[in-house]
Amino acid sequence: MTGSDRIDSLLSPEHRNLFVGGTWREADDGRRFDVVDPADGSVLATVADASPDEAVEALDAAVAVQAEWAATAPRERSEILRRAWQLLQDRSDDVALLMSLEMGKPVAEAKGEVGYGSEFFRWFAEEAVRIHGRWMNNPAGGSRLLTIKKPVGPCLFVTPWNFPLAMGTRKIGPAIAAGCTMVVKPAASTPLTMLALGAILEEAGLPAGVLNIVPTTRDRDLSQTLQADDRLRKVSFTGSTAAGRVLVRQSADQLQRVSMELGGNAPFVVFADADLDAAVDGAMVAKMRNMGEACTSANRFLVHADVADEFGTRLAARMGALTVGRGQDDGVDVGPLIDEKAVESVSQLVTDAVHDGARLLVGGGSPDGPGYFYNPTVLVDVPAESAINAEEIFGPVAPITTFTTDEEAVAAANATEYGLASYVYTRDLARTIKLAEALEFGMVGVNTGLVSNPAAPFGGMKASGFGREGGFEGIEEYLETTYVAIPV
Repeated sequence: MTGSDRIDSLLSPEHRNLFVGGTWREADDGRRFDVVDPADGSVLATVADASPDEAVEALDAAVAVQAEWAATAPRERSEILRRAWQLLQDRSDDVALLMSLEMGKPVAEAKGEVGYGSEFFRWFAEEAVRIHGRWMNNPAGGSRLLTIKKPVGPCLFVTPWNFPLAMGTRKIGPAIAAGCTMVVKPAASTPLTMLALGAILEEAGLPAGVLNIVPTTRDRDLSQTLQADDRLRKVSFTGSTAAGRVLVRQSADQLQRVSMELGGNAPFVVFADADLDAAVDGAMVAKMRNMGEACTSANRFLVHADVADEFGTRLAARMGALTVGRGQDDGVDVGPLIDEKAVESVSQLVTDAVHDGARLLVGGGSPDGPGYFYNPTVLVDVPAESAINAEEIFGPVAPITTFTTDEEAVAAANATEYGLASYVYTRDLARTIKLAEALEFGMVGVNTGLVSNPAAPFGGMKASGFGREGGFEGIEEYLETTYVAIPV
């Protein structure tokens, strides 16, 4: 069965169109674009290509129902999210296969994303009924102070291709819980999963117009048009820092609220006292989740000189044992990268690092055959100034650089414009506390290679953006506060 045949069994032709005001519809000009299988370059499906005018129609639909949706009982919003969570559980296999086909990740890993992504719906189903303000006496007497939480209003969500479900649910979930309507623009490389999610939310009872989905190849024109509209009150974006800067600039005229989850350059710091078995296990998780195509991916391995050789040898053995292939095939550990440009970028970084003096322990090239694959790679003796330590790799490559003192490790870890995730392996509690305070990152994983959790605030600092998704903090991104003074 071909990839396109599988898509036909997973997503109806109706659900490959625009979703505006509760209606699945073709683009007015009939434009469509291809969704390509990164494993072989074949066309999986075609999707309606929204114009900026149709994006405005989507915003019209969101604005039209905003007041009614904001007035909906919190329990009703909660139950919609709970039903959507259950539907995702029930259809986990199908959603995972759909995601694997359009994005490339192994089906088992895609199923893990369905579990992780759906948890944002369950978490925010529980938070929807816990939105509250406060009531207090004026300290000076004579009045009472009341605060009220209100939904921000219509939102624009721009989601990336690397986690096509989870990056949507962790925006859509809190928006629904808070009482916001929204327009979602999924990445053109992987729109099918978001469209499937829209169909699930529709089935779960989400009222027409609350969620609108506008896949497009005209990203810049669409975002410019919507952000110029004073009815749009919030923008949440996950993607590159360069694109995030553009969206932040565009938000200025209308003073829109913005949440930005941008690029990363996560250090993975291994101290001499670390449990190396645990460190290598954690490195495999932090590096190879999503083939390394994750903003939280371990990008630089900073390893104490006393254990660097042993760590590198163990990591290379594990990386070299991984099976590369089509994500839907049994026994595959590493699927294709998203496109040819991604392979070229990773390959150039590895070539430059070797030119700088790094040594290859394993990998360093692409397998024969079609598709956008790159072999798992480990580099040692990587100079600190090499470009591979400064740029986000977004591929299955682990560059190892050494250090000798704690101060040197902290300085090297912080020597980046990014500040999203970081990882530390040590058995020293005092060192752990000092590092957590000294590292300039929004998230620190201590003796673990996995930091993402729907119950925790996900986000960074510096050029990795601002705002938080998930946790108790996540819903605050979608709420405004009104203070009411009441004389008594």
